[in-house]
Amino acid sequence: MNEKPKKPQKLKARLPRGFVDRSAADIRAVNEMLAKIEEVYERYGFDPVETPLFEYTDALGKFLPDSDRPNEGVFSLTDDDDQWMSLRYDLTAPLARHVAENFNEIQLPYRTYRAGYVFRNEKPGPGRFRQFMQFDADTVGAAGVQADAEMCMMMADTMEALGIARGDYVIRVNNRKVLDGVLEAIGLGGDEHANARLTVLRAIDKLDKFGPEGVRLLLGEGRKDESGDFTKGAGLNDEQIRKILFFVGITDYAKSADELADLVAGTSRGGEGVEELNTIRSLVLSAGYEADRIKIDPSVVRGLEYYTGPVFEAELQFAVTNEKGEKVVFGSVGGGGRYDGLVSRFMGQPVPATGFSIGVSRLMTALKNLGKLGTDDLIAPVVVCVMDRDIESMGRYQRFVQELRHSGIRAEMYQGNKKNFGDQLKYADRRSSPLAIIQGGDERASGVVQIKDLIEGKRLSGEIQDNVAWREARVAQVSVPETDLVEKVREMLAAQAEDRTRAN
Repeated sequence: MNEKPKKPQKLKARLPRGFVDRSAADIRAVNEMLAKIEEVYERYGFDPVETPLFEYTDALGKFLPDSDRPNEGVFSLTDDDDQWMSLRYDLTAPLARHVAENFNEIQLPYRTYRAGYVFRNEKPGPGRFRQFMQFDADTVGAAGVQADAEMCMMMADTMEALGIARGDYVIRVNNRKVLDGVLEAIGLGGDEHANARLTVLRAIDKLDKFGPEGVRLLLGEGRKDESGDFTKGAGLNDEQIRKILFFVGITDYAKSADELADLVAGTSRGGEGVEELNTIRSLVLSAGYEADRIKIDPSVVRGLEYYTGPVFEAELQFAVTNEKGEKVVFGSVGGGGRYDGLVSRFMGQPVPATGFSIGVSRLMTALKNLGKLGTDDLIAPVVVCVMDRDIESMGRYQRFVQELRHSGIRAEMYQGNKKNFGDQLKYADRRSSPLAIIQGGDERASGVVQIKDLIEGKRLSGEIQDNVAWREARVAQVSVPETDLVEKVREMLAAQAEDRTRAN
């Protein structure tokens, strides 16, 4: 007896964890946001550049291959010549490679910006994705901190170009040299204390999350969280902890600058860092950027791996409701700093650089919370219905839709298989189309088209109770000569826009 052939198993449609599909609304919102950011960067004299998604793995800096498969933090594969390649982890390391590879052709200082996706081979979670977009701006070949000051001013201007009001954002600035000086001043200088310094810096980075007392515990013996899990601390003594908490607790830099200078006096880098912070402060104040926009803030800790001087962070100050229903400050939407060592890895000579990276998805979420993005919804296309399917009729419908498009009006000819007129109107309604264009045999003989106002039609359908009243309220559908189609469509779309404005 022959066995019945097994039905082939249907392929399951599923996304890899940590990746998302993007909707039309999100794509348009991002494009709107990127255009505003780009306009600011262009005004500052920056030019675009694009690097590929893949780089040789050894070009990615801290993610050098240390095993048979270098996939710690990055997605990697081997090329046909057995060299490891990885999807880019950020946009900075690829830029460093690009500058080094084209150093003789690039005009220094090199001022450039780029937007693109980056990839993290990490465990995904709520709000944590393996693919996300960044928008960076960098200046390569400028050693003076005036380049860092300009970067901070450009970020402040970018926040305002996106509609974020003063008081709702601040650009916070610190300097890795000052951090290094403080750590040296408390006895944590030298290579032998590298791990201890890293523990201290990670503790400081938790200031916003745990507050001064939580950081105090992390700097000392350690901290137990609400679940009972214990995090071992840096093991510092009370005097060391006091100095670090003083440093990160500075809220008025002008009043505390002298004390900070005394704290790092005699260290190899601390005094230089304080001087650079003072210079940045002077430059931004001279340009009209007060502390409510750009603020010296020693609690900023970024890029423990490759930042070498000033570091800065764009932080949003307004409150939002988190997934637990709690009101929290939105926080950081981007950051950057000076990274004088990245290009030098390829060159064998010093090449100064500074830059800033915006987290596009996070910033888009913030702008939506403020109602600053996607408020001007794109109007759906006008739908030209297909009443007759002979070649002459189809040609007329195609002519109508092209006339609308060439006049700057979004339009489409119905391309489905449904011949029933009602089904075509249902399709237009599901598309949220504002108007439907209708021409059957009678209209064609008279040289006219019917324009159905689908927005007005939906409103009237809720008000009119019988067919007599419906026929008397035909304002939702008008008949015009073919030659007046474009003009009448424009008029009706303008009336709908006015209705939306009044409703808002």
